[in-house]
Amino acid sequence: MNRQQRSNLIEFQPRAFNAGTVEYINSQWVFFDEETEEAALVDEFIHQEVEVLRNNKWCKGFLLDNGCIQTGNEKFFLQDQELVRIRKQLIYSFERLLDELNDEAFVQFLNTLNSLNFSIYDCIYCYNHLTFLDNENGVSGVNFLVLDNEEMICNVQHHFDYHEKQNDRFEITMSTGKRAVIERIS
Repeated sequence: MNRQQRSNLIEFQPRAFNAGTVEYINSQWVFFDEETEEAALVDEFIHQEVEVLRNNKWCKGFLLDNGCIQTGNEKFFLQDQELVRIRKQLIYSFERLLDELNDEAFVQFLNTLNSLNFSIYDCIYCYNHLTFLDNENGVSGVNFLVLDNEEMICNVQHHFDYHEKQNDRFEITMSTGKRAVIERIS
């Protein structure tokens, strides 16, 4: 699996965006999240990927200063009361963990989370022990994740053993008591 295929799997995960409207108030752009009804200055999202609904079509670009959106070689400006989706950022330690997983473990982990109605964008905590280890002679340990999809909480323990073979074991426990275990040995 190449980098683009991984990126596509990540890009099309559920709940990858905060959706809402923008308003121009007191000479500042303000984003109102439709789900939480919280307000935030649009400036907090500068240089992040956004999508703006124009002519019943989502236009993808990157947010610049003063409500400007860069799409390829074109630029356009936000309009008052416009629908906007702002891509959520993954927790850095979790993003690094996903990069460390081999392709089979990566796909199996994402598919299992999705089948349990969770998305990688639901991750609210990640302790990535791999980042503290020297991988020269092989490593083993456990990473800890907590995900919240607003209906349930999910705890994931990722046991890894990377020596002669690469072993990834994900022990998943949800707040409902439902459990799942997936293991990948390469």
